[in-house]
Amino acid sequence: MKITKYILSFTFLLVALCAEAQQLRKEAFDLLNLDYPGLEKVKAACDQQQWDEAAKALLDYYRQRTGIGHPDIDMKNIKISKEEQKWADDALDHTFFVHKGYQPSYNYGKDINWQYWPVQDNELRWQLHRHKWFTPMGKAYRISGDEKYAKEWAYQYMDWIKKNPLTTVEKEEYELVSAGEVKGNAENVRFAWRPLEVSNRLQDQTLQFLLFVPSKAFTPEFLTEFLINYHRHALHILGNYSDQGNHLLFEAQRMVYAGTFFPEFKEAAGWRKSGISILNREIKKQVYPDGGQYELDPHYHLAAINIFCKALRMADVNGFRQEFPAEYVNTVKSMIEFYANICFPDYSNPCFSDAKLGDRPAEIRNYQDWLKLFPDCEWIRYYATEGREGTPLPNLSHGALTSGFFTFRNGWKQDATVMVVKAGPKGEWHCQPDNGTFELWFNGRNLFPDSGSYVYAGDDEVMKLRNWFRRTSSHNTLTLDEKNLQTTQSVTKLWKPEGNEQILVTENPHYDGLKHRRSVFFVDQSYFVIVDEAIGSAKGTVNLNYHLCEGTVNVDGKNNSLTTAYDGPSNMKLQCFAEKKVSMKEKEGWRSTAYRVRVPRTAVSFDIDKKDSEAIRYITIIYPSKNAASFPVFKAKFLNKSFDENGVRIEISVDGKKRQLEYKL
Repeated sequence: MKITKYILSFTFLLVALCAEAQQLRKEAFDLLNLDYPGLEKVKAACDQQQWDEAAKALLDYYRQRTGIGHPDIDMKNIKISKEEQKWADDALDHTFFVHKGYQPSYNYGKDINWQYWPVQDNELRWQLHRHKWFTPMGKAYRISGDEKYAKEWAYQYMDWIKKNPLTTVEKEEYELVSAGEVKGNAENVRFAWRPLEVSNRLQDQTLQFLLFVPSKAFTPEFLTEFLINYHRHALHILGNYSDQGNHLLFEAQRMVYAGTFFPEFKEAAGWRKSGISILNREIKKQVYPDGGQYELDPHYHLAAINIFCKALRMADVNGFRQEFPAEYVNTVKSMIEFYANICFPDYSNPCFSDAKLGDRPAEIRNYQDWLKLFPDCEWIRYYATEGREGTPLPNLSHGALTSGFFTFRNGWKQDATVMVVKAGPKGEWHCQPDNGTFELWFNGRNLFPDSGSYVYAGDDEVMKLRNWFRRTSSHNTLTLDEKNLQTTQSVTKLWKPEGNEQILVTENPHYDGLKHRRSVFFVDQSYFVIVDEAIGSAKGTVNLNYHLCEGTVNVDGKNNSLTTAYDGPSNMKLQCFAEKKVSMKEKEGWRSTAYRVRVPRTAVSFDIDKKDSEAIRYITIIYPSKNAASFPVFKAKFLNKSFDENGVRIEISVDGKKRQLEYKL
């Protein structure tokens, strides 16, 4: 008990010292347009150089301010989850929730060490400076009325400012920490002040301001500190926008928030204009005509949708939607349509590239939010209501030819069969060298989930893990000597999404001297036949890689086949046929469902020695079935005796029933 009292006393002492450290910063008033409606008392006090009175009047103004809407919170109905409450309570003891991949959370010390780096993963260090526990502390304060949350927040806020000063660095240097090229004191600046983290704080501090402003801890002196710090954040982003990608989108959207929520700043209109201008420009640049976002990563595609939508919602509640043209709004809708087409019936997305497995409730909330923007869209309503209202998209199979995402689908409900293939252009940073890979859903289970990413960047140990998951041989595609692709630039040769034999033919350069043509037949909307052809003069071992979901898999090396024995009515048989001798090899298999979360699984490759320029050709039959006790007998062979640039012709047999499959280009 005495120890507990000592800790509490020490905590409140620190808070008191912090409060004493707060100074009234009269320069804050130089940042404001004192002619802004409602600031008359503030201006009068400033004219008399009565800075204490001016600060009090400014705080009174903000506590009573109306007319500025915030789309991300209902102040009359504040809710906090059990998880958020824990983050808020833990934060009182400086145990900070930083990253879901690192749980339980780390303690950063009584005298907070903002440079503490328990695992050399850059994300852990970057995301510390996003202060994810601050908003839950604000919710806990408003719901409970307990000032301890507000006092501690004010202390941590000021402590962070003191220990993380902004010093001048070149814009391009913020990313150098990824390669470990920056050490020493400069290192912290590049973590604490990377524009992405700055923009995160810029956005979230609008919520924290709303939540904490009534508190006694939110003093007039603290207000001036807050405004100066916030202004510094906005100017920093304005001069250090990322060059491209989702980082630039996040930063621009958050500048819209800053310029809208704090219109009292002299530069506020310029901040908002800057953000809107970038979003209007980048939506044309980053989104292909088929609705795909150019990072070619389902997770970041979803993030981009929500960035564009957050800007629209802020515009809607504050009356400037007209600053986003109809083309912008239509593009957002096409992005949502793209996403709906590549997702599975449980709302999960393929884990291609650096994507994480989505959370069903969160995904449904996304559709509910999108429905508010597009209330007349019946197919968004269908997914927002889990099929209770509206109608699904009119198509089943779908091709996004520019982005290179193709979906074979026979229905929208849980019992559907759905294959999504990724084979497109070179993507941005989050895209992996995985052209030709696929995921296959059948009757409630993803039978061939992609590897995912596991981690992003850090020291050698972290990068070793990242590189394993992103390497080409960890995907459901073809490799040479298990090397990563030298070129990812697939070309769609044929896309036929109708009929009893739906066909996709895609071709990727792969390596110097070896291109890969993959032809996928969706037969009777029930099973798949995949023809893989490795063409060129390169020599080595050609590997056809397959990675299944976790669970019991029976491996039959003699017949080059796999059969699953999973619980429940969702299983499959895979059998591979080739013209040359095949060596079937079991190998290490993992898949990642979330950051630093991985599970083991069965993985195999069908290897053929390529000694000359003759093409290596495979036929794979993948037959989903509800019954794991009995699978059909397969046979397959090529009818065209060598590789034909203009097409393919094969014969398959399923339990003795022969069928020819072919196409001509």
